[in-house]
Amino acid sequence: MRSFKTYSNMSSTLRDNEDHFEGPSAVKEELNKKIKEQKVVVDELSNLKKNRKVYIQQRNSNIFFRADRSQTLSSCKKELDNMKKDLQDM
Repeated sequence: MRSFKTYSNMSSTLRDNEDHFEGPSAVKEELNKKIKEQKVVVDELSNLKKNRKVYIQQRNSNIFFRADRSQTLSSCKKELDNMKKDLQDM
């Protein structure tokens, strides 16, 4: 069983970190790392067979819920696009 986490609210978290101990370059590095991770998630979901089951982890929990593969893929792609946009805005 594979689990896929989505990174929602990443931009607000990264902007909050900018105000603390990390400099802008460290924030960009962290965002680049998250973008790479999200690209892997999108690629993994894209290459799954149609009959494979996908589970999404509940936030701040160890509980997983079964999800629709195509909906999960589209939400992961949107999140990747948002992260790329945030990176360009920096």
